[in-house]
Amino acid sequence: MKAFDGIHHVTAITSSAEKNYDFFTNVLGMRLVKKTVNQDDIQTYHLFFADEKGSPGTDMTFFDFPGIPKDSKGTDSISRTSLRVPSDEALDYWVKRFDHYEIRHEMIKEMFGVKVLWFEDFDGQQYQLISDEHDHGVPSGTPWRKGPVPNEYGITGLGPIFFRVSNFDYMKEVLEKVMFFKEIAKEGQYHLFEVGEFGGNGAQIIVEPSTILPRAIQGYGSVHHVAFRVKDRDMLDEWTERMQSFNLPNSGYVDRFYFESTYTNIYPGILFELATDEPGFVDDEESLEILGETLALPPKFRNNREEIEKLVRPIDTVRSTKTYEKEYFN
Repeated sequence: MKAFDGIHHVTAITSSAEKNYDFFTNVLGMRLVKKTVNQDDIQTYHLFFADEKGSPGTDMTFFDFPGIPKDSKGTDSISRTSLRVPSDEALDYWVKRFDHYEIRHEMIKEMFGVKVLWFEDFDGQQYQLISDEHDHGVPSGTPWRKGPVPNEYGITGLGPIFFRVSNFDYMKEVLEKVMFFKEIAKEGQYHLFEVGEFGGNGAQIIVEPSTILPRAIQGYGSVHHVAFRVKDRDMLDEWTERMQSFNLPNSGYVDRFYFESTYTNIYPGILFELATDEPGFVDDEESLEILGETLALPPKFRNNREEIEKLVRPIDTVRSTKTYEKEYFN
């Protein structure tokens, strides 16, 4: 059976959908491609930020669960998300941009021979920008061309996802024996795993063993789950059978309308989703030009639109009528 085609999306938790929208739109220059609700908790916003077209492998998504406390960092968790930029030069630009917007960040460094820049958002959510300058793996997406970040420096997709685990041997066994990942490098305490035919930044996991830290507690500022790409429903069903054969608990088939999914806890505290590339975010409610500007609902929720709109406060996300000046910094 075929391995995953790379990372599909990462879903995290924010304290504020409004601040989250402002940060990803005005600071990171990513495009909001869908403003909808958590389909398992309709009072909670679900925001999808991605590339120009909402391509699979480019979207970072967020829940804003009402009243959820701050997370507690630790082990047995998804600890950091990578965002891809086109070049090493782009990282120099982002240092200046983060300084301008007073975003907490470290200095540019190298991991596994690739230049990266670690930073965090207003919730303490942890990220890194990673340079695609020498990457020949899974293709990345297209930067949001109408956004405030110059296209040559724009974020184009998702890169390696960091796991911090207390039982490295078990995690390695699951990744390699069940999920078809291969460990391809080790640097200090970090282990680099890769999946799929093409590999590269868009198909990697970095695992950090840690038996000293307490177990992480999920809350705002943490990652909820990571999803990996499968082609279609048939492949999704094959993967469900495979996980069942290894006695991994899973959700079975779930129709999310914008993609089809199955979920499994491959390790305590780490939730994997497998998601199809299609149908995507362009649907009968929103064309490509106005993605993310309305409260979009899958068909099964549309009869309850009036009730749902009362549960989630309005957020103005109209951008098609606005012009963003490209920002350069000396």
